[in-house]
Amino acid sequence: MTKSLSKSSDPSQVGVYECEITLKFRLLEESGVIGTEKRERLLELLLDAYSYGNDEFIEALESQLQVNEISEVDASPLMRRQLIRLRNRPQD
Repeated sequence: MTKSLSKSSDPSQVGVYECEITLKFRLLEESGVIGTEKRERLLELLLDAYSYGNDEFIEALESQLQVNEISEVDASPLMRRQLIRLRNRPQD
């Protein structure tokens, strides 16, 4: 998991966001490799390939990003606890 908050961010400005990413691309890969991977590993493999950008093995066709701020009560208990910690941490 990526830590997206820097130490200089203002805790009062922390919110909960729901993000949806749609990626469509073509990928050259050995036959059967993608079909045999576990779902989590496959997603990681595809995102890694996509993040390197277009080359002779991958061709980006479409990408869409939708981000919406959601109510804190819609977040999981774990996320709400982290949000409280972030807001209560001392300012540097």
